[in-house]
Amino acid sequence: MSSDGDEFSLHTATHTEHGPTDEILDDDSFQDHRPRLLIMGLRRSFVNFQVWDFPGQEFPFNPVFDVQEIFGEYGALIFVIDAQDDYTEALARLHEIMIHAYGINRDLAFEVFIHKVDALSDDYKLDTQRNIHQRTMDALSDAELEIEPRFHLTSIYDHSIFEAFSKVIQKLIPQLPTLENLLNSLCATSGIDKAFLFDVNSKIYIATDRAPVDMQTYEICSDMIDVIMDVSEIYRPINEEAQNAGGRAEGNGAAETTNSSVMMDRADDAAATIKLTNGVVLALKGVNRFLALVCILRAENYGKHGLLEYNFQCFKQAIAEVFEVKRLSTERLRQESLRISAEANPQG
Repeated sequence: MSSDGDEFSLHTATHTEHGPTDEILDDDSFQDHRPRLLIMGLRRSFVNFQVWDFPGQEFPFNPVFDVQEIFGEYGALIFVIDAQDDYTEALARLHEIMIHAYGINRDLAFEVFIHKVDALSDDYKLDTQRNIHQRTMDALSDAELEIEPRFHLTSIYDHSIFEAFSKVIQKLIPQLPTLENLLNSLCATSGIDKAFLFDVNSKIYIATDRAPVDMQTYEICSDMIDVIMDVSEIYRPINEEAQNAGGRAEGNGAAETTNSSVMMDRADDAAATIKLTNGVVLALKGVNRFLALVCILRAENYGKHGLLEYNFQCFKQAIAEVFEVKRLSTERLRQESLRISAEANPQG
């Protein structure tokens, strides 16, 4: 994540089997205090982001590893379990890691991805989740540890993996309550049924309003970003005078896309709408270089263009102020660290 003023980004990497050993969250202004994710599991782990990915065949508490470096600075640990395999060994490793890691970093959030559930029936998915949950909580109870891990059913063949990562990331964002309140206010004053604040590149939503999230709604909003990115590549303006280039996007009953000259590499200028055949409108508005607001509303409410635009500009300004506070706080922390370092090493 980058928070330089109005910048707030999750950087994605090419899909790899075991993933690069790099941070998912990147604060260029002060790298020693950035939140991190650690993904662990047995050999069949799946990673689709830049993260610290600990190989499953290694035991992290081996004396050759610096356990403080591995667990001390992270905000969340994600353990991946293959739901299609015998996960007895994986659970034993999970329980051992949780017990040891908690002793090093009590602020560490534990997230369990029950992965590859696409081949399982709905009933078997729930049975698997209940079994893993129960066995994990029993192990923690035996160890007398008050840890509350979260369990997520995930697959690469739908949006569940993005939904799970969204929930993990949200837990690490200190500004989340403020962002949620801003989205609640925007929806209430604009007649918006559901709104997501997306990181455009990763399609992870970092916040949403209080209305319940259902997978179908999330999927259609996420897919809109793909549609707009594809259309923007086709109708990309050659120069600044070509901003009114037009185009069409079709699929799944969705009708026309307006302002398809949107350039997602300039997300702060992005604006697009897709009108579905059932009268529902999907609207996308760029918030800053990396964030976009994607919302669902009825056609009659979308017709109030003046009100919507005014409310969105207020929302956009508020988001900028939220991250400006974060930037200033990070800068003060960096300056204080430099001062302490200089006093400790005056000859440096």
